[in-house]
Amino acid sequence: MQPVLELRHVSKDFPGHRAVDNISLELPRGGFYALLGPSGCGKTTTLRMIGGFEQPSAGDVLLNGSVVNALKPFERDVSTVFQSYALFPHLTALRNVEFGLRERKLADREPRAMRALELVQLTGKQDRTPAQLSGGEKQRVALARSLVLEPQILLLDEPLAALDPKLRKEMRAELKAMQRKTGITFLFVTHDQEEALSMSDKVAVMNQGHIEQFGTPEEVYLRPATPFVAGFLGAINWFGKTGVRPESTRVSRDKPDGVPCRRAAIESSLFFGNRVHVNSVLDEGGLAVAELSREQNHFEEGEAVWIHWEPADELHFE
Repeated sequence: MQPVLELRHVSKDFPGHRAVDNISLELPRGGFYALLGPSGCGKTTTLRMIGGFEQPSAGDVLLNGSVVNALKPFERDVSTVFQSYALFPHLTALRNVEFGLRERKLADREPRAMRALELVQLTGKQDRTPAQLSGGEKQRVALARSLVLEPQILLLDEPLAALDPKLRKEMRAELKAMQRKTGITFLFVTHDQEEALSMSDKVAVMNQGHIEQFGTPEEVYLRPATPFVAGFLGAINWFGKTGVRPESTRVSRDKPDGVPCRRAAIESSLFFGNRVHVNSVLDEGGLAVAELSREQNHFEEGEAVWIHWEPADELHFE
């Protein structure tokens, strides 16, 4: 099946800086995808080139097999939800959602807009202006305004960044449910590893303008292709050239048999409710963190211990 989006050797140069460097990517239709990486890695620039807000310096952006480099944003079958929401303050929620339909001179604008508001659970609030809505409700209006156009791709530029932590977690589940219900391809830009791993069918991890790995959340977390991917997606303990995740790292008073281990001394414990991070200083130098259940937190500061792990949990890189 033809991908809904394809990037072919796309680069973007700004004066004195290459923001995106020769990336290629294919997105199958109807999935939830994420561009994940630190600030300045090129993910938002990539999204803006797909949306038509920036032009590639080299390479091609294809939608449904057709090159769209020269098309303006409104000429592409793509909608974008910005971090700022960009709602019209003088229009009600309903009129904001209708706006794109009106610009395209589509019929049945109000019923379609009302269905979109129902999809984002804003029934009954269609007559409120943005000033009368909470941050989460504004974000839902922005989503509805894009979803009502039924685009080939919905681009989301860190739309949850302005929400409080509790609401962000709630909206993750709702966004994924919306994608499944509508069947629209979602491409989500974020620097938040937990968001990308919990919501996406596949994740493209970006660093310094490159895509370092594109795979399922399980693949990029459990089988990272590079040390950068391993470290960016979560904490990692390094024992020489061997990496081990904290949740795979164990602590014991007695030396274990048949598994790799290191001598260490307990430095501190951090309590996180359902889990505890036990920090230790290795005799050979360096630190290690073990993520344990709170019932396992029976070590004292300064106590001599063994840090160990299973060989199957090791991460190795060339």
